[in-house]
Order: sequence, then C-alpha cells, then structure tokens
Amino acid sequence: MKLWGGRFKDTTDPLVEKFSASINFDWVLYEEDIEGSIAHAEMLEKIGILTRKEKDSIIKALGQIKKEIERGEFKFSSELEDIHMHIESRLIEILGDTARKLHTGRSRNDQVSLDMRLFLKKKIKEIKAKILNLLKTIIEKAESEKETLMPGYTHMQRAQVVTFAHYILAYYFMLKRDLERLITLERTINTLPLGSGAIAGSNIPLDREFVKEKLGFLNISENSMDTVSDRDFCLDTVYAMAMIMLHLSRLSEDMIVFSTEEFSFISLPDSLCTGSSLMPHKKNPDSLELIRGKTSRVIGDLISLFTLLKGLPLTYNRDMQEDKEPLFHAIETVSNAVDIARLCIEKMELKKERMEKAVYESYMPAVELTEYLTLKGIPFREAHAIVGKMVVLCEDKGIKLHEMDLMDMKGFSTIIEEDVYAFIEPKNIIKNRKTIGSASLYEVDRTIEREKGYLNTF
Repeated sequence: MKLWGGRFKDTTDPLVEKFSASINFDWVLYEEDIEGSIAHAEMLEKIGILTRKEKDSIIKALGQIKKEIERGEFKFSSELEDIHMHIESRLIEILGDTARKLHTGRSRNDQVSLDMRLFLKKKIKEIKAKILNLLKTIIEKAESEKETLMPGYTHMQRAQVVTFAHYILAYYFMLKRDLERLITLERTINTLPLGSGAIAGSNIPLDREFVKEKLGFLNISENSMDTVSDRDFCLDTVYAMAMIMLHLSRLSEDMIVFSTEEFSFISLPDSLCTGSSLMPHKKNPDSLELIRGKTSRVIGDLISLFTLLKGLPLTYNRDMQEDKEPLFHAIETVSNAVDIARLCIEKMELKKERMEKAVYESYMPAVELTEYLTLKGIPFREAHAIVGKMVVLCEDKGIKLHEMDLMDMKGFSTIIEEDVYAFIEPKNIIKNRKTIGSASLYEVDRTIEREKGYLNTF
C-alpha cells in the first residue's frame, strides 16, 4: 500500500503512476532528503516524540540507505513516485514501526522545499567558486595584456582604440554582477521551510529553531501557506543562471568572431575545438557555439518556470513537481559553461600584431581628432563636422588620418598644429584618456589592482 493510501479503496492505475513519478530526476536530492530527515529525527527526540534509541536507529538506517544509493544497490520504482517516498519506504523495511514515526509533523510539501533549498545552497556555493576562478583568470589575462591595442566596436564597426585588457574586463564586470547576484540569492534560499507542514503548520510543538541551527539556515519561514507554495527561490536561481549564460554567450560570440580568418585576432585552444568530417583544414569553435546554443535552453528553463507558476492557486499543487527539471538543467549547464569559458580565456593565443594592424588601418582616431579641435576652442558639433569631412578626403585618397599632410589638415582648420599627430597616435590615446572607467592605461591598471583586492575577500 502507498504510504498515503489509507483513504483509497482502489490502487493507482499504472499509467498514472508512470505519469506522476518524478524519481527519474529528483533522486539526486537523496543526500538532502536524508540530511533533512536526520535533523527532523533529532528534533523529534528533543520534543519527546522519539526516544533516543529510536532516533539513533533511524539515523543509522538513513546512513545505510545513503550508502545503498551511492553504491548503486538501491532499487528505484515509479510506484513510489519520488525520492522522499523511496527513502521512507526503505526505512520502514529496515526498522518497521519506528520508521513510521519519522514523518510526524512533516509533509512532503515542506519536505521537498527543504530538500531543494539544501540542494541549491550547495550548488550555488559551487557555481560561486567557479565564477570566482573565471574572474581571477580574466584579471590575470587583463594584467598580461594591459598595453595590447585592439579596435573597440559598435554596430560591429571599428569605433575607438582600446586595449585587450579593457575589452576583457568588460566581461569581468558582467560576471562580477553575476557573482553579486548569487550572493543575494544565497540569502534568499537560506530560509528553513520545514515545520510548515502541508499548509497550516502543526499542533505538535515542533522546534523549528533547533532544526534551523542543525541545518545551518539563517531564517525560518513566516507563513506556512506561502512556504509550501513558494518557488520564487527557484525562479531567482534560474534567472541568475540565465544571466550567467547570457554573458557567456556574448563572450562566446566575440571569441568565435575574433577567431575567424577574417578577423584573426585570437587563436582558440585545440582542446575546445573540433574538426570537420569532410574538410581537413577546419578548426571549429564547437564548445563556444554550444555555450551560445545552450543559452537558449536555459532562458527556456526560466520561461518554463514562469509559465508553470503563473496561474497556480494557493497552496501546493502537483504542477510544482515540474520545477525540478528546468532548475537542475540550468544549474548543470552553467556549471559546465563557466569551466569552458575559463579554459578559453586562459589558453587562447592573442594575435597582437593583427589587432594592432587593425587599429592603425582605421579611422578610429577621428574621435580624438574631434576632441583635439574641441580642446582648442572649436564647438564640438563644428569639430565633428570638420573631422567628418577630413575622413571623406582620406577615403578618396586611400589614406588614414595620421597619414594626412599637415597642410591638408590646416585646409580644414587653421588651428591644427604639428602636435596633432601625437594626439591621434593610438599608443598615446590610451595614455591620455582622463575619465574614470575609461580605456586608458592608468584606469585599466587601477581597475585590475582594485579588483584583485575584491577577489581576495572571498
């Protein structure tokens, strides 16, 4: 008989059992389910529901079940629906009536919320560590490439001179925001749901403070109806995962483009690429393409959860069983993608001469030439128009701004002097920028030192 089957005359149809079973994916929560059950048993002894002997026997049997699962000896069946019922049924097989006392004051509704929060506490900690390693790798790469010139792009057109360090630090700050989001998420997750029961709590004087301390939670949930129906923490988690993937997808797109022969700014490590079954010369950035592709699925996980929850009445509904697959998928995908991104940044080879050539074979110093005129008193809009006409002339002659004759320049504005060439020299441009957060050597160096201190706080 089912552990909940006392009220029923007929057995569950096998089709319904198969359709409603979640054991094929929620079995991964076995450690958390056992951890929560041990704390619950200790609390039940404290309030007099279990004797010390009963509590000890339950904890010992739970340890045995954990080993059976880890060794692959535990038998899973769709008849028992989920991991909670599997563990409780096996506990009853081992201990009999003593095991039947364990579920006192507890519902699967608050039990599954507990397991998921315990699971996410561990997983978020793991992903935080991976993000930190990625951030450190970016800082190391930036520090080694502080003076490496490259074009910065808007609209996929060369825009202004930057350094590779400043470029890659843009992704550092995206991922730093992701890290801060995970830190906030940890506080959101860190609330004990156990003790809320199915919907309304219990007449049994459950010691929730005791369980909170045992399981290392910071807070206790404050409304039992909200608690058993709350999946905000799952949505917050998948949103955080989707944001990480979004940022890694943008990084992947850049690396894919920069590694093409057309750009040839970088060479990706062989370990992250594959070949073609037909074309011997091909080196395909498959790992990065898959990050870009899998991002769509993680975003889909988020939409799936939003859609799942949007119309549910209070409190628990079986629909909520469907929260786990998108959650587990998003976490696993991010965990792998972060590692791949770190390897990409660590092992990529920069083609510095190619990047610098792209800088000098451009009209990007037009921005600085406009500022040169502005600093000499010409209104910005007028200066902008003057330089625009200079670029047209250069295009007609097939030359760049720094190749213009000084007298030709003076034909556009008499205030232009010999010092203009130093002002629009790319290596000087990255030295002369004044604004905080700009692509200047000073600002990049200051940023790297500040962020190394930040990372050392973890």
